[in-house]
Amino acid sequence: MTFMKTCAALGLAAMMAGCATTDTASRNTPFETTPNAGGAALQAQTQPLNVRQIEVAVPETLKVSEANSYYPSGDIVWRGDAPGDRHAQVQAIFEEAMTRGTADMTTGTPVVLDVEVLRFHALTEKARYTVGGVHSIRFGLTLRDARTGEALGGQRVVRADLRGFGGQKAVDAERQGLTQKVRITEHLARVIETELEQRGGYANQRLGLVQAINNTF
Repeated sequence: MTFMKTCAALGLAAMMAGCATTDTASRNTPFETTPNAGGAALQAQTQPLNVRQIEVAVPETLKVSEANSYYPSGDIVWRGDAPGDRHAQVQAIFEEAMTRGTADMTTGTPVVLDVEVLRFHALTEKARYTVGGVHSIRFGLTLRDARTGEALGGQRVVRADLRGFGGQKAVDAERQGLTQKVRITEHLARVIETELEQRGGYANQRLGLVQAINNTF
């Protein structure tokens, strides 16, 4: 990222800090929405699904950043687990979330859910304990017939951004057990449930200017 982009990101993050919206962990909370990227909804969404298997891929080509800056350059930015294999940590989060979100999908067309993580940009320590920001998450989704292995349509790219708490709000959330990991896992579970059960799929939340900057990379 250039110096000018970095300055712009920091300035907009500061502006966003004063106008963050309230976020809860409720599965019934309605989302503010904007049209999601990725074209037409998956064909299989028009009928009940029986999710038999979930395959999550986090390509090694995704660049990990451990820089403690407001907006480090990288595909994976994650601080919600101890230092270690970030690809494996992100994979575990997605596997848990996808399993939760599809737990009740046990009747209908038997399918395999293929998920490819494209971006997992959570908050650094510096951002989390100051201005907050946006957890920028993107993944590819493909359904395959569990009996034949045939793809049911092409891959759909799902944007699943989430407001990242900052400052005292982040501290208070941690005390309540609402860590970044807990919030993101619950959010992704809601996302996949909506994506597979509602006609048109999941629509990304509108989170303002910082989100707009994220979407330029």
